[in-house]
Amino acid sequence: MDFYLSAILLGLAYCGMGLGIYITLRIFNIPDITTDGSFTLGASVTAALLSQQYPIVTALLMSMIAGSLAGLATGIIHTRLKINPLLSGILVMTALYSVNLSIMGRSNIPLINTANLLQLTNWFQREQYNWLLLMAIVALGLWCLISWLLKTDFGLSMRATGNSETMIRALGVNTDGMKVIGLMIANALTALSGFLVCQFQQFADINMGIGIVIFGLGAVMMGESLLNALRIQSIPLRLAGVIAGCILFRIIIGAALTFGINPNWLKLVTAVIVLVVVGLPNIKRRAGN
Repeated sequence: MDFYLSAILLGLAYCGMGLGIYITLRIFNIPDITTDGSFTLGASVTAALLSQQYPIVTALLMSMIAGSLAGLATGIIHTRLKINPLLSGILVMTALYSVNLSIMGRSNIPLINTANLLQLTNWFQREQYNWLLLMAIVALGLWCLISWLLKTDFGLSMRATGNSETMIRALGVNTDGMKVIGLMIANALTALSGFLVCQFQQFADINMGIGIVIFGLGAVMMGESLLNALRIQSIPLRLAGVIAGCILFRIIIGAALTFGINPNWLKLVTAVIVLVVVGLPNIKRRAGN
């Protein structure tokens, strides 16, 4: 039971990253690989600051600012230098490996006996229940914030940029600026996930973000598959589906480990799950035709 509770907690911690990928992939149609680097960036900044006894609020703000700067770099490379967005993300992700290593000063920083978010609440005797409450509050807050943002005039302009860039540009909207801001928001959310996961796992590692974009894509696709089956198009419910997808994805991976799958094969299992989630609807569609 504790094993699956940990999976749920990690799913909630990853929801910021899932929502960030939803913004780049579904709003702007940009497959942003920067995620792998910005997730580790958020964790490395958090670990470096907390290990030096900086306040948690400072670590939170600095990690999100660092993530937004990573998104800014990707956005500028894509919009100003006119480089393919996929390649732009790969370039920034590669550069961030050195940046993260420089921030941490080593490949791994343990956070045992350092300050963490549990200082904000002590309502339950069991530590995991306190984590569950905190993660649920963060997930709910992000859901409300992004749902509200995408319904504002600014959010509608973001969505229009992804749907019909030529049309919205003709109406006077700076589409390049919209893309840059969207990438900044998405990577700030991803860094927030790094901030949470780092404290929950009590360490930051230079390789903790490798392949994390696959998890985020799988969570988004899984949430969308559930909502498409119910024919739900509402943006708030689709965002809720992304959060549910993050939790479900972690539970599936946890179940795979419970069944005795070698942890060395975990990345392969993750890739297969994403392949099934993405490919199955297409197979059903072709069979229906």
